[in-house]
Amino acid sequence: MKPDYKNWMPKGMILGVQTVSVFFLVLTYFTFYRTPLGKVFLALTVIFLLCSIWMYLMYRAFSYDGKRQMSKQIINGVSSYVSIPAGGKCLDVGCGSGALSIACAKKNPEAEITGIDRWGKEYASFSKSLCDNNAIAEGVNNTTFKQGDACSLDFPDETFDAVTSNYVYHNIPSKDRQAILLETLRTLKKGGTFAIHDIMSKSKYGDMESFVKKLKDMGYEEVKLVDTTNGMFMSKWESVWMGLSGSAILMGRK
Repeated sequence: MKPDYKNWMPKGMILGVQTVSVFFLVLTYFTFYRTPLGKVFLALTVIFLLCSIWMYLMYRAFSYDGKRQMSKQIINGVSSYVSIPAGGKCLDVGCGSGALSIACAKKNPEAEITGIDRWGKEYASFSKSLCDNNAIAEGVNNTTFKQGDACSLDFPDETFDAVTSNYVYHNIPSKDRQAILLETLRTLKKGGTFAIHDIMSKSKYGDMESFVKKLKDMGYEEVKLVDTTNGMFMSKWESVWMGLSGSAILMGRK
């Protein structure tokens, strides 16, 4: 049995955009020589066609079966920063297909990993059953997956020895994503570690350098923001054309 971690760029979304581009192409064919509206349809055809090409290139880069395998590289990279004591607990927020939860479980076989996700319709290919099946396929038995909300975690304070997440919070509509980070860190035990990877640009998160200082003032230790667009997970050029500029890992110890 082979794990299926899907793709961060859903194939159905690509097909949908391609279908729309073909639709406008047909409208262009029947109207271009008869009405100015045809030129509008032509412009829309070009826009949706370019979008579908960009999405396809993203799909190829993220694919676990492709040559680039960026998703796999990022998952393995983030999980390498997660260290959990024997018998300890780890929370993975926004587990999706279970990739990061399972990677942490494999690196920390004596720990218990809990992955939560809301598994919304935007990523309908991801589900709890998919996570469970991937854990079985990878031969790990120290993972648990459940429905959850990153903005309001259903766990008491100081429940986990480690918390982690990968490319989740920027997808959550919010004016204060730093508050979501604090909600995650609330569940971390004193002395516990965290590794949260996301697009932490100023437009999405505000001033993260000030947030790092805030955590240090709160008593957190070894807090740092590590740029992952400098060759760690991707090149600067890849981060630009993929829309991942500002990607970084927020890590440290409570």
